[in-house]
Parts: sequence; structure tokens; C-alpha cells
Amino acid sequence: MILFFTTTGVLNERLIAGMTWDQVLHARLIGAALMIPVGRPYGMWRDWMMGHAKETRASRVLWDSLALMSFQVPIYAAIIAFSGATGDGLVFGVLGAAVMMLCLGRPYGAFLNGIRRLFGLPPGGEKPMSLNDSRKST
Repeated sequence: MILFFTTTGVLNERLIAGMTWDQVLHARLIGAALMIPVGRPYGMWRDWMMGHAKETRASRVLWDSLALMSFQVPIYAAIIAFSGATGDGLVFGVLGAAVMMLCLGRPYGAFLNGIRRLFGLPPGGEKPMSLNDSRKST
């Protein structure tokens, strides 16, 4: 999550929200610190959301994007507000993030599945992700 979203966050905060470089740095530091504890809950949220997707590509893209946007936009709004975004900058920053997350949901989901595959875990939305889950088949 840190690798994938730091770059998009910087672009959104600087170019869309109009934050200063100091504010962007503050937002990225907070964001990085928050991404660690929310990574696992987001993975669980995404798995649950992807369970609603049909086997079609369009359905998987839609549900992946909705999962990312619905989970991350409220957190992102708090991060940039706390880092100094106000008024129109805050509104445009949140809207910019929502649009980016709708567009990046599926690429990020594919990235997550690649990481899961790297560590021998099943793709999201198909089986429990936990290494110690007794329900996981071997």
C-alpha cells in the first residue's frame, strides 16, 4: 500500500489540492504510518467486497474500485485535512482521490494479488487470507 499510493498521493495533494510541499510531506508521513495498521483491514474489506463481484471483468473492476474508494477516501480526507488542506483544496483533494481510487482500484487489486501470490497466499475474494486459518485448504 505504501509503495503503490505514495506517488499518487503526492500528485493529488500538490497538483489537485494545492497543498504546499511541507503539507504534502506531512500528509505522506501520516499516510505511511496509517497504511501499516489499515493494510490488513483493507485486505479483508476488499475480499468481502470482491465476494460480490461476478466473474466478468467489468464486475471485478467495478467491485475492486468501489472497495478501494469506500475504504480509503474517508481516511485520506482526514489525513489531508489534518495536514493543512482546507476549503476548496480539501474538497478538490478528496474528489481527486476518489476519482484516482476509482481508476486505480483494479490495478491495485491486481498488485495485491501479485503480492499474495509471491507469499503463497490465494488471490483476494476467493479464500481466507490468513496463514493460520484452519479453513484454508492445503
